[in-house]
Amino acid sequence: MHAIEKILAVNAGKTSVHAGEIVNCNIDIAGINDLYYQTVKSFWEMGGKKVFSPEKIVIFFDHYAPCATEKQADNHKKFREFAKSQGIKKLMDINQGVCHQLMADYGLSYPGEVITITDSHTNTHGAFGAFGTGVGATDLAVVLVTGRLWFKVPEVIRINLAGKLAKGVYAKDVILHIIGNLKADYAVYKAVEFAGPVLKEFNISERMVLCNMTTEMGAKTSYIQPDEITMKYLAAHVNHNYKIYNTDRDYKYAADITYDVSEIRPQLAAPFNVDNVANLNEFAGIHIDQAYLGSCTGGRTEDFAIAAKILSGKKIHTGTRMILVPATRFVLQECLKNGYIQELVAAGATLTAPGCAACLGIHQGLIADGETCISSTNRNFPGRMGNVNGRIYLGSPASVATAALYGKITDPAECF
Repeated sequence: MHAIEKILAVNAGKTSVHAGEIVNCNIDIAGINDLYYQTVKSFWEMGGKKVFSPEKIVIFFDHYAPCATEKQADNHKKFREFAKSQGIKKLMDINQGVCHQLMADYGLSYPGEVITITDSHTNTHGAFGAFGTGVGATDLAVVLVTGRLWFKVPEVIRINLAGKLAKGVYAKDVILHIIGNLKADYAVYKAVEFAGPVLKEFNISERMVLCNMTTEMGAKTSYIQPDEITMKYLAAHVNHNYKIYNTDRDYKYAADITYDVSEIRPQLAAPFNVDNVANLNEFAGIHIDQAYLGSCTGGRTEDFAIAAKILSGKKIHTGTRMILVPATRFVLQECLKNGYIQELVAAGATLTAPGCAACLGIHQGLIADGETCISSTNRNFPGRMGNVNGRIYLGSPASVATAALYGKITDPAECF
């Protein structure tokens, strides 16, 4: 069996499972974000009275944080009341940040878990050796009532990363290149495992980027086998017992693909699809109205460190604005401690509250009709940042910061 199959088998109370099998699994962490008060309504409609296990439930105020409308504020109020009535202590209020990074910050994501959150990028938790997957409001309500949910055991695609990263190339460039090559529907309801020697060059943040964006390939979940890098991170964050599962040697992958990252140069996903990917230099010179650094994909401490290195002692180009959105308050605090925020604000950037912000087009950095934004986020569909006639290019934090410096799309290698 694959390690993912072993995780599902244990949580389903079975000795073995196989791809295509339907299993009903115990859920270790059930997360609800503030877009989905429907989850609570469905819980009541299903006859729910008490949630299955308050300590296994997390409520995240990240998409509407802080609230921009009366309806959003009302949703938050009702969520707070629900959490209090159900004894749910893990309510991450508006001062906390994005769900996936918070899971890591609080040591809630670790090997062997089954994690379901009402957010499509829950694949992120494969970076820790967990089975993480996004679910809808009704499915999460089922979990609240029963503590269980059914899954079809996915086939697994292995993507091996070999070679040596070129200057100015990061995990975001690697995963964009892969998505551009394989396309958005390649891994529908499959799991994507990353392997190979290049992983040794990627810290946990970079691994989270890889796993996060498997969603844009249609993947059900993702996986990276825990190693010494994982263990070092877990030792500093996790106080729980956990078990690491290994894939059997004779396991047959649905596909086994290798990429030589030495050949990858900085990448951009151009409007209006994440798989519309090409070398950044093909878009060089395009004017940028807004450079956006943040989200569950590109808002971690390491991302701000890269941007600060590029913009330290310099000024953001006239006619271009830069929005900073730390993923969580922990990231914000660490960036302040290290001086990254100060460097970026001195360069002319605007700091906003930790959370999802403009990534989903609700507030804190929306773009106007006809404007162009370069973003470290994960989607560039029409209207994603609030305007169907706005244009969004997706790139690495280095590409975002370089564009902010020059006011146009520019190869970040020029800054190193």
